[in-house]
Amino acid sequence: MTRPDILVVGGGIVGQVTAITLAQEGAGVTIVDAAQNAGSTANAGSLHVQMQSRFMRLYPDQVPNIEASLPLYRAAAAEWATLDQTHGPFDLVRKGGLMLAETADQLAFLEQKAEREARQGLDVEIMNRTALNRIAPWLSPNIIGAELCRDEGKLNPLAANTRLRSAAKALGVQFATDHIAEIETTETGITAHGANSTYKADRVVIAAAWGAGRLAAGLGVTIPTAAEPLHMNITEPCATEINHLVQHAERSITLKQFHTGQIVIGGGWPARDRGERTPPEVLAPSLLGNVALAARLVPAIGATRVIRTWAGINTTTDGASIIGHLPGAERVVMAIPGDAGYTLGPLVARMAAGCVLGTDPPHDPAPFCPRRFA
Repeated sequence: MTRPDILVVGGGIVGQVTAITLAQEGAGVTIVDAAQNAGSTANAGSLHVQMQSRFMRLYPDQVPNIEASLPLYRAAAAEWATLDQTHGPFDLVRKGGLMLAETADQLAFLEQKAEREARQGLDVEIMNRTALNRIAPWLSPNIIGAELCRDEGKLNPLAANTRLRSAAKALGVQFATDHIAEIETTETGITAHGANSTYKADRVVIAAAWGAGRLAAGLGVTIPTAAEPLHMNITEPCATEINHLVQHAERSITLKQFHTGQIVIGGGWPARDRGERTPPEVLAPSLLGNVALAARLVPAIGATRVIRTWAGINTTTDGASIIGHLPGAERVVMAIPGDAGYTLGPLVARMAAGCVLGTDPPHDPAPFCPRRFA
């Protein structure tokens, strides 16, 4: 049985940055992580800011929450740049993101979307094919235009995760591998019951992504976190230099290239859920369809071999992040990013840490308070 000042449940990007921020202020912190289907360790490394057409199609009822959160996404990408300077390098590149159009209807959709995003402060521009040729000559001739969002970027999540874990350990953060089944609160502290041990602390931050809803339910609040299994690929090095995060106005796709020349292909193609303790299963239609679409958009990919394919778990909520004290359990702070959780992770972590410490957070958490579910 241990008693740190603060217990962080979840050791992904949110949990690690939360722990780093708290430890820098002198708190004793323990991270307890189940090490099962963590989205951060399976992430493809996109820094999303503009609204994703995939999400808009799948969850139209949640689009207003995403649109209202756009300033948070923009601030989150800037937060990554600061984090990279402090703890990197993470192979971070912020030359913007391109959302591609192959038809006039798709381009019209992007124009309307860009107007909404500009009203939220995003740096966006609609580009015709002539303008695209100057920055992305590797695109297929089928692409007639695109939306450029200069706030977007890409990074190597393996580098980021490794360096941030080392930074946390250097600050004295303790790590435990355990599956937390229940959290109890009293007037004097919290008790977290794990499969291997019991943990006591003054306060707890729940940063367990798709598992956070289950823990909150045990404390009397229903929070809609859902596990969404998704598919990704990485290729051998390719001579083509893709400097932007690439998406499509209508199809599910993301492309980004590391400094090694390897191209990561993702974008929300489904994988098969096999339970929270077993990695999702890669589906052949997702593998073939995802890669074929990538080659259609960037023809050079067609001559490049895929060297690894995998599936990971994304977390969906109601479209907005969930940050702040849990109603009825004020010693519990929720730290759950909305869609594009890896992008939002460090900023959400610092906002949650501010709630714990009672300090001014880097962004106002009020619109994301868990009280909306009480």
